[in-house]
Amino acid sequence: MGANSSSISELPDNEYLKKLSGAEPISENDPFWNQLLSFNFTAPTNSADLKLLEEATISVCKSLVEKNPRTGNLGSLIKVFLSRTKELKISAECQDHLFIWQAHNALFIICCLLKVFISRMSEEELQLHFTYEDKTPGSYGTECEDLIEELLCCLIQLIVEIPLLDITYGISLEAVTTLIVFLSCQLFHKEILRESLIHKYLMRGRCLPYTSRLVKTLLYNFIRQERSPPPGTHVFQEQTDGGGLLYGIASGVATGLLTVFTLGGVGSKATPQLEQCSPLANQSLLLLLVLANLTDAPDTPNPYRQAIMSFKNTQDSSAFLSSHPHVFQINFNSLYTALCEQQKSDQATLLLYMLLHQNGNVRTYVLARTDIENLVLPILEILYHVEERNSHHVYMALIILLILTEDDGFNRSIHEVILKNITWYAERVLTEISLGSLLILVVIRTIQYNMTRTRDKYLHTNCLAALANMSAQFRSLHQYAAQRIISLFSLLSKKHNKVLEQATQSLRSSLDSNDSPLPDYAQDLNVIEEVIRMMLEIINSCLTNSLHHNPNLVYALLYKRDLFEQFRTHPSFQDIMQNIDLVISFFSSRLEHAGAELSVERVLEIIKQGAVALPKDRLRKFPELKFKYVEEEQPEEFFIPYVWSLVYNAAEALYWNPRDIQLFTMDSG
Repeated sequence: MGANSSSISELPDNEYLKKLSGAEPISENDPFWNQLLSFNFTAPTNSADLKLLEEATISVCKSLVEKNPRTGNLGSLIKVFLSRTKELKISAECQDHLFIWQAHNALFIICCLLKVFISRMSEEELQLHFTYEDKTPGSYGTECEDLIEELLCCLIQLIVEIPLLDITYGISLEAVTTLIVFLSCQLFHKEILRESLIHKYLMRGRCLPYTSRLVKTLLYNFIRQERSPPPGTHVFQEQTDGGGLLYGIASGVATGLLTVFTLGGVGSKATPQLEQCSPLANQSLLLLLVLANLTDAPDTPNPYRQAIMSFKNTQDSSAFLSSHPHVFQINFNSLYTALCEQQKSDQATLLLYMLLHQNGNVRTYVLARTDIENLVLPILEILYHVEERNSHHVYMALIILLILTEDDGFNRSIHEVILKNITWYAERVLTEISLGSLLILVVIRTIQYNMTRTRDKYLHTNCLAALANMSAQFRSLHQYAAQRIISLFSLLSKKHNKVLEQATQSLRSSLDSNDSPLPDYAQDLNVIEEVIRMMLEIINSCLTNSLHHNPNLVYALLYKRDLFEQFRTHPSFQDIMQNIDLVISFFSSRLEHAGAELSVERVLEIIKQGAVALPKDRLRKFPELKFKYVEEEQPEEFFIPYVWSLVYNAAEALYWNPRDIQLFTMDSG
């Protein structure tokens, strides 16, 4: 690279890049490296800049792939970087801009080259490129055989040990990105990688002792959401006397090789979205998710997943009494705040799911919070805007609700939290509503959306499971929430009748014509009846456990009492209909005795009085509705593709051109 080129168009003919990728070996002690690494630019942040860089450097990269077996220049570049990182911590403390600047530039070049190497060859071939040296053909230096492990270990040390300052932000971000690039072999495979050289290095050997520190640092990067320092923070300014050694080394930086790369292009300002985001936080979270979802080795569980499963609160004095090898402490209050604030992204929602599902310490802490609405409201917004979210994000949000509703304390407390003016809920003005009633409204809306659009059985099942878990603790349901429960039952009833009619007509047609195949309406009918049964159980659970707390539900039930007539004698619903029928009959009788032309207020008053008068022993007791989320037998079949689809979506930030990536998996939209 160097400081002599003035435009990106000169890159293919740049003397330093041509020498790096040429046929002559370059010693790691050659002054050439100082010249190569003396450039300054802002890394590509959009596809236009990325395309320029890719087109300008592709010939250089191809040449290096071809010549490196004879020159070993890739290994020399890595050794130059490794030698400079040994003093990085001191350089940061001493504000040594030059040292950090050149180390960052070396890592950026390595990262870009790795991206090309990994996309074009197998891990075995990549490993060979790390072993090549300037020696006679066929002989390799044994000290270079673990250069990959040494680089990986160095990157981890850089992330966990270098203090995060304005001058170190860039190299910290580059280290995180390079680790993701190292792991990106998965992007170029159609099957899940279960045996990988990079995985082995990261989960064993020299990298293993850093497991908990790496996970902790990545979590804190996510928590702190540190923004990129202003452009030029680590750029050398020309000295007023016009001379000096530092200026001599870094001369020409202002018109250096890649100064054309500024945020959004030459002379343009960063967009508000870019100014508000934290690249380091985003990349750290991606890396954390990738590490946590590496497959277990045959004889070794994934240590990064173990660390995520076991870390504790800084206020927990028992933390270091644990026998777990990767336990560490982190500030749960800060983590909770970050999780609440960042739920607009798939990555943050997936992290929240992992922590609630896998880390009992985090789950206990979250459920004990008195401001649980700060976490639940963003999750409800994800579900509410289901049309704008990808299906995986919606599914994760729903599973989070299911996990939370497994706790009776949560189910009680959400009805005690009163919210005002929920502006994002557009169907009706909600000036005042409990968090519990809002949760019911959003879940029912998700069910109705699923019935008309996606028709995903698992989405239905999990929505109903969350409602069922809450049903025994329904308290003071908002009138609109009560109406929507009965409206959903009405919708299901109509659908049931429609399918039943279609099945009857189909059966008649088949009797008239023996040639036509009979559609499988029986299966559709069974599915709808299962859902209707669940809805009846939810209503029954509320009536049995908290009738006197929910006059609005009784009111809605009485208003739509005709809906339930057809299910009273149905063999699939007879048992569960007994209580509902009893409640309808009991309150209908009281209303008839009260006279005609009753106001809504008077009806509710009669219902409240009747709820006290109704003997509880007249209602038949059913087993408590309780559903627990159980992960699939092979969760990696879902989560690894999902995580890498998130990496794919962040491809530009990783200097990948999406058209080069053969994503092995799922629809990322």
